[in-house]
Amino acid sequence: MNTQHLDWPFFEARHRSLAQELGAWAARHMRAGEHGPDIDAQCRTLVRELGAGGWLRHAVAGTAHGGASEVIDTRAICLLRETLAWHHGLADFAFAMQGLGSGAISLAGTPEQRARYLPRVAEGKALAAFALSEPGAGSDVAAMLCNAHDDGDAYVIDGEKTWISNGGIADFYVLFARTGEAPGSRGISAFIVDAGTPGFEIAQRIDVIAPHPLARLRFDACRVPKSSRIGAPGEGFKIAMRTLDVFRTSVAAASLGFGRRALHEGLERAKTRSMFGQRLADFQLTQAKLAQMATTIDSAALLTYRAAWQRDQGRNVTREAAMAKMAATEGAQQVIDAAVQLWGGAGVVSGNVVESLYREIRSLRIYEGATEVQQLIIGKDLLKET
Repeated sequence: MNTQHLDWPFFEARHRSLAQELGAWAARHMRAGEHGPDIDAQCRTLVRELGAGGWLRHAVAGTAHGGASEVIDTRAICLLRETLAWHHGLADFAFAMQGLGSGAISLAGTPEQRARYLPRVAEGKALAAFALSEPGAGSDVAAMLCNAHDDGDAYVIDGEKTWISNGGIADFYVLFARTGEAPGSRGISAFIVDAGTPGFEIAQRIDVIAPHPLARLRFDACRVPKSSRIGAPGEGFKIAMRTLDVFRTSVAAASLGFGRRALHEGLERAKTRSMFGQRLADFQLTQAKLAQMATTIDSAALLTYRAAWQRDQGRNVTREAAMAKMAATEGAQQVIDAAVQLWGGAGVVSGNVVESLYREIRSLRIYEGATEVQQLIIGKDLLKET
């Protein structure tokens, strides 16, 4: 993996060391595009390995609870996701879900909640999930119907969630449900629901083009104690958005990892593929394609690490994170498509690295806010500013 961007002024020496150490570790432990027959088991294994390697410490906050630092270092998780994505898409997924699934607890959990869940997340001993989307409420979170009503010493949850990553294998779920303190987004609260809680079931497992654990969840009079609520009643939407603000930039970073790997594979193909008495790399059309791929990646990387650096300085990065996610995911899709084209027929053969990347990148343009949603965020923020 090319690491010249680590010399950029966004990074400190500790970030450079972290990326280089993970790169060496990942090269020993995993191979791109390699998936076993049991994705659930492979995902659990990857979480354990990432925990044992010490990498999941960066996905949670608070040194007292196993975190690498008191607050989540955005540049660190971005570099970790970029590096893991370059080596293995499912490893990136496993890392990301530990952070996203426990992020609300890191940001707004009580001391007891943090002590109970975060150390196990950091050690890779408990798998986390983030349950926000519903069949009729994905991008439009305020339209959610899943509800939790106050019943004395507990909340009773009814409704469904869907497109939930780690659904079916997670040990606990951070769930967002309507509690009715106010209309729309102001009447949503956040809860921790342990797997196996009566009234909670996995309604459907969902298969997607880049295999990973995904499910639809159903809650039928699911009773959880008041102590499972994260933050105050009605603060769930704010907590969800704060969590996404941390990890949305890291989606851009994962896209960079996929894009950089595609460029690497495209370069290798161009230098070794013979065609019409010369190498594919000798054609000007090929050189122009490679130039566009590299420029697209660097442009997205600058936006990504600007957003990460700004957040680590304590600034609001709603617009910058949206720009980074949009540019990086859309750009990586273009770069990977170009790499497949350079590989020709071999590029669509199952098991080829670029074929795997082609499947991996597509969902990143949708989850944690589709590209169109990022455009709305940027546009509204610009209008608000003026």
